[in-house]
Amino acid sequence: MKITEADEQLLSLLREDARASTAQIARRLDLSRTTVQSRIDRLERAGVIRGYTVRVDEGVEQTRIRAHIMITVLPKKMAAVVKELHGIPEVRSLQSVSGPYDLMVALGVVADVHQMDLLTDRIGAVDGVERTSSAIVLSTKFER
Repeated sequence: MKITEADEQLLSLLREDARASTAQIARRLDLSRTTVQSRIDRLERAGVIRGYTVRVDEGVEQTRIRAHIMITVLPKKMAAVVKELHGIPEVRSLQSVSGPYDLMVALGVVADVHQMDLLTDRIGAVDGVERTSSAIVLSTKFER
């Protein structure tokens, strides 16, 4: 499916606030409500929009320890490592990346430093993980 510029604008607004009413979105895009609803329905049917989620306020998130954890995986162990990491609830997002690392936990979230230490140890103990490197998130400047 080809994503148009209008679709991109609609998706951007939905990323900002997926609970915004069709009327609110229509006003911001200078389109009719029917057109906006039609585009949303089309994007959902095509699988472009796979669902809606909650974004927690930065003030609440800052009470937790968040980190990006870079992971080097041993050859031929990628699928097993991904499966194992998928089962760790503190791992919110996992991405394959280029460069010196193979995977990046885009966000690992725990209650305190001790729990982050345990999380990185748990990730490092996964069969197939060669090494990890972590960067603690201090703040989020913006998110889309």
